[in-house]
Amino acid sequence: MIERRLGEGGMGTVYLARSRGGRAVAVKVARAELAGDAHFRARFRAEVTAARAVGGFHTAQVVDADPDATPPWLATAYVPGPTLAERIHSQGPMDTQELKGLGAALAEALVAIHGCGLVHRDLKPGNIIMAADGPRVLDFGIARAVESTRLTATGHAFGTPGFLAPEQATGAADVTAAADVFALGAVLVAAAGGSAFGGGTPMGLMYRAVHEAPDLTAVPPRLRGLVADCLDKNPGSRPDPARLLDRFDELTEAATSYRLEPPQPPMPSYVPTVADAAPGRGPGGEPAAADDEAFIAADSDSHVVVDAGGVLLTLHGLPLDEIETDEDLDRGGTEVEWSWPEIADVRHRTVRKSRMHVTLTLHDGSTFEGEINARRASRVEQWHRDLDTALTYYLHR
Repeated sequence: MIERRLGEGGMGTVYLARSRGGRAVAVKVARAELAGDAHFRARFRAEVTAARAVGGFHTAQVVDADPDATPPWLATAYVPGPTLAERIHSQGPMDTQELKGLGAALAEALVAIHGCGLVHRDLKPGNIIMAADGPRVLDFGIARAVESTRLTATGHAFGTPGFLAPEQATGAADVTAAADVFALGAVLVAAAGGSAFGGGTPMGLMYRAVHEAPDLTAVPPRLRGLVADCLDKNPGSRPDPARLLDRFDELTEAATSYRLEPPQPPMPSYVPTVADAAPGRGPGGEPAAADDEAFIAADSDSHVVVDAGGVLLTLHGLPLDEIETDEDLDRGGTEVEWSWPEIADVRHRTVRKSRMHVTLTLHDGSTFEGEINARRASRVEQWHRDLDTALTYYLHR
């Protein structure tokens, strides 16, 4: 039985409901315009499968779902508690003991996730719920079975700049579970009150993740070595989650359980969901928080970025793996950025089989155009699908 609407995101509307036995569940119903998209249904089905595989100990347990219904829907256990982002905002940075508990709990969750053959790909404070019995990792919006290359197309970064691993930021084909360990390190920096790669534009955040050492000044000294290892540029040099658990044990004189003290004042409960495939808007239609995902497509000459702030277009720039200094970032090309209130329309089409042509029109009538080379027809098709999802979420035509 549906009780009330909890919220709305780019993928659909979430309702609080009760099972026939009276248990609280969160039901997510896909938006009508997305339900008719075969690719969206395939993605939705993969997310349901992923959530079922990991189970409910580290996530919000899936209690029922029908990816083939009209519209598709998913029901998960309702897990009360704030997100880690909300907890940091309300209570401030965590101390050493809290950070060790958080890190161990997240490492344990990644052991379970990776053990199911999955890579989350978007671990961040907004995707972690601080339940009374420990953190839950949610929102497998871009988690995919490792072997599913069709749903993990290469050539563009898709996730949250500031938590993306270097291999994700540069569009590498071999993104592995080590990317989640990198994100865990960045999450611990955020929980300590810092930001591993500062602030600014998505492209700047990714540039620093690829080329600069992380800022660990907010991390307590006893944890800096461990966090630095998580944030190693080389995926093969990062510890795996099982080794992380051992190292957290070594840092603790006696095994201690993790329990979140109730926030003061009480925070609203997080709505467990399968994550949106692109960044989005809040229940009132306002842009979502700045740490939401960005759609990014890039080649050696041009970039296009779509996120909560608007659209950034860089023409005749340098690829991230060829940028070595701030001067390279500045001289790499002409970077132009527009906020959503300025933008009237964004159109994109395929030209020359494997290039995506983007035309942006402002409310004042001016237009700007750019092309990004995907090099493969299958990749440009993936770009179109992901960009369509982001624009459906953000752009009010």
